[in-house]
Amino acid sequence: MSIEIKAPTFPESVADGTVATWHKQPGEAVSRDELIVDIETDKVVLEVVAPADGSIAEIIKGEGDTVLSDEVIAMFVEGEGAAAAPAAAPAAEAAAADDADGDALAGPAARKLLDENGLDASQVPGTGKGGRVTKEDVVNYLKNKPAAPAASAPAPAATAPAVSVDAGARMEKRVPMTRLRATIAKRLVEAQQNAAMLTTYNEVNMKPVMDLRKQYKDLFEKTHNGTRLGFMSFFVKAATEALKRFPAVNASIDGNDIVYHGYQDIGVAVSTERGLMVPVLRDTDSMNLADVEATIADFGKRGRDGKLGIEDMQGGTFTITNGGVFGSLMSTPILNPPQTAILGMHKIQERPMAVNGQVVILPMMYLALSYDHRMIDGKDAVQFLVTIKDLLEDPARMLLDV
Repeated sequence: MSIEIKAPTFPESVADGTVATWHKQPGEAVSRDELIVDIETDKVVLEVVAPADGSIAEIIKGEGDTVLSDEVIAMFVEGEGAAAAPAAAPAAEAAAADDADGDALAGPAARKLLDENGLDASQVPGTGKGGRVTKEDVVNYLKNKPAAPAASAPAPAATAPAVSVDAGARMEKRVPMTRLRATIAKRLVEAQQNAAMLTTYNEVNMKPVMDLRKQYKDLFEKTHNGTRLGFMSFFVKAATEALKRFPAVNASIDGNDIVYHGYQDIGVAVSTERGLMVPVLRDTDSMNLADVEATIADFGKRGRDGKLGIEDMQGGTFTITNGGVFGSLMSTPILNPPQTAILGMHKIQERPMAVNGQVVILPMMYLALSYDHRMIDGKDAVQFLVTIKDLLEDPARMLLDV
């Protein structure tokens, strides 16, 4: 029985997608709900799974092709025995093509990667059907390529081209920008062009939070089923309280209208291999520290696995980004439109500070608040940041709501 494999139904905010990776090739046996292809949109990567046991009969949309919502991208043959017959043909074709042209052993994605790196399909061991070279085979070969010259040393003639390239060539590699990366770039440029962006700075003594965390982290983890107490939950709760006190910072601009939000949905920037993503914590005013930490940990895991959905990143009234995890001492975060402010956290570094006339070494962190001056006055921006500083330097105030 033949079944149409279609692209997912995209939300209204997503016009189309791009076929990123075919994980299965025509003729390969596939189990029900097994991942067969990734569709990349400008926000997330969506997975398409097999509708039943069987095999792909024909790929209609190859890697790199643009697809619309619900567009047919492949034909699927249902049934356990269906994979055997189609599998035989590609294997035979690959074997015949091997005599004529080594590149015929590679699929479209693998051939593209081979061409970009100046490789021949015969150089790469294939693990696909009939010795077919897959994209993953090429990636693995490139990762282990430094070991190749030593292994092939007994055959100088075969290694001569590689030696000449490594000796003095200035290598360049050109790859197309992913849809997600292109969208990130576009939004960042628009933010700088369309907003009157300013940044105000302050610094916060992290010792009170660090002492509190050190005192209760083991009990916290035991009480909340393994959820670890980090620093981000304190910043989210402090920002939530500050947003309630300064509604303009929690607002957004829509054309000539100002939209004041009666809730706090805080986006937390997560770095992934595909680029920066900003999943949103909903109604942070009703979340406790454990809720925040558990949700952020889940976002981080799903972000690394490419499992974040579009619904996870829609909305948001304020954003927090933490460059400190990468060692940044100070930076100027860029707004996440249509939001009007973003908080930047940075590296905690011990510095000599004057306290009551005495020089004391304290763990200090620089804070940066970038804001849209069209919406937020400098006075409100500075006081908002000072409020976060005060709450973090006396964490009990968040618990007592004072």
